[in-house]
Amino acid sequence: MEAPLVVGVDGSDASLAALDWAVDEAVRHGCPLRIVHASLWERYEGVVPAWTTDRPSAQVLAENIVGGAAERARQRAPGLSLGTDIAAEDAAGALLREGREAMAVVIGSRGRSELGDLLLGSVGLVVAARASCPVVVVRGDQHAQDALHQRVLLGIGDHDTDSPAVRFAFREAALRQAELDVVRAWRRPAPEPVDHLLPTGGTSPGFEQRASGMLARALDAGTREHPEVRLRRSTVEGPVHRVLTERSAAADLLVVGARRRDGAIGLQLGRVAHRALHHAACPVAVVPQNRTVTAGGEA
Repeated sequence: MEAPLVVGVDGSDASLAALDWAVDEAVRHGCPLRIVHASLWERYEGVVPAWTTDRPSAQVLAENIVGGAAERARQRAPGLSLGTDIAAEDAAGALLREGREAMAVVIGSRGRSELGDLLLGSVGLVVAARASCPVVVVRGDQHAQDALHQRVLLGIGDHDTDSPAVRFAFREAALRQAELDVVRAWRRPAPEPVDHLLPTGGTSPGFEQRASGMLARALDAGTREHPEVRLRRSTVEGPVHRVLTERSAAADLLVVGARRRDGAIGLQLGRVAHRALHHAACPVAVVPQNRTVTAGGEA
């Protein structure tokens, strides 16, 4: 059975934006869409006795949220394969569980109880930091959410040679017939002496060349698999989180990797992904890139 695309809904405007984005994405991939709402009404209001037809108000609200979301999805894409679920657990736990069998999980930038226009809600942060599948947090203006820029932005990190994030970005660009804007940021490791003479061209020796070499290695497999994807390659001096945030204003999707450590507890989200989730001007896809830990250290 084909893995579904999972979207979390809670009735907020942000979750409706995530739903619309997920419907369009499921159509692109030709995969089923699964709409999930987490509700703890059973815990707080009790299971309804068999002899009464009265339903707790929270149960009614949960059913209305899911039913309204399903109807919205059907109107947006009438032929889409659709499933729904109301999970009797917390939102982060439900989406993490659903993500084990999903192609990806899509969520809004904040829920009904979250405040602020820039900051990511706590559920989104936990899911993005712990999920075993890609997580897309839908944020940014309508132009980006409607994929009108026709550009996917990919940040290349130190461990991105044919990585899951690179493969994800190439697939997205191919499906959208969009340009893939690939950026490798570089920085001098320490302040250089004032009397250091820069070579012709004005850059420190080796740093930009190494960045260019890593960029070529990271993209080699993707370019062979998707020769139809238009590439824009850049090596830029500066903090990678700032570079990607600025470039996200002209993108429909920003793709970043997040390395996972086997057996580790707590949030596993690097500074680049964390900054993108809070401040990017377009939807952000966080793609897990697993690593293992051996007795002698990281493998």
